[in-house]
Amino acid sequence: MATLSTQSAIPSHGESLEYLAFTLGKEEYGVSIQKVQELRGYDAVTQIANAPEFIKGVVNLRGIIVPIIDMRIKFNLGTPTYDQFTVVVILNINNRVVGMVVDSVSDVITLTTEQIKPAPEMGGAVDTNYLVGLGTVDERMLILVDIDRLMSSNEMGLIQQHAA
Repeated sequence: MATLSTQSAIPSHGESLEYLAFTLGKEEYGVSIQKVQELRGYDAVTQIANAPEFIKGVVNLRGIIVPIIDMRIKFNLGTPTYDQFTVVVILNINNRVVGMVVDSVSDVITLTTEQIKPAPEMGGAVDTNYLVGLGTVDERMLILVDIDRLMSSNEMGLIQQHAA
């Protein structure tokens, strides 16, 4: 079984990776396109009693029960609004399907190692354990999320980590 490693999310020198760019509030984020299964509009979810606030509920996606995580709530970015631009990014992480609600999706961006800088240490204010780094393209800056690490964190409780 594969172990989680930030190194797998950062391309080796000269290599490039593609990231799906999405917005949460005023910031632009990116996740590895290899983890994205599909994009869907936001539909009503079935709420689960006693679930953490950031877990909106579950949906039935072609016979698979998929937990839906609202990333704006998860990252404490204010009260989410759901409109025609709201997108659910369906991810496949360690053979587990998870939905991630984002404000909008813009495009797919190719980044090389030279365009990815390590995430700065923010002290206790921001948990940078879930960040690959910051990707820059022209005037844009993407906060690159290590979605494997985030979704398999203990607080999320969604995906079991595999021992090395």
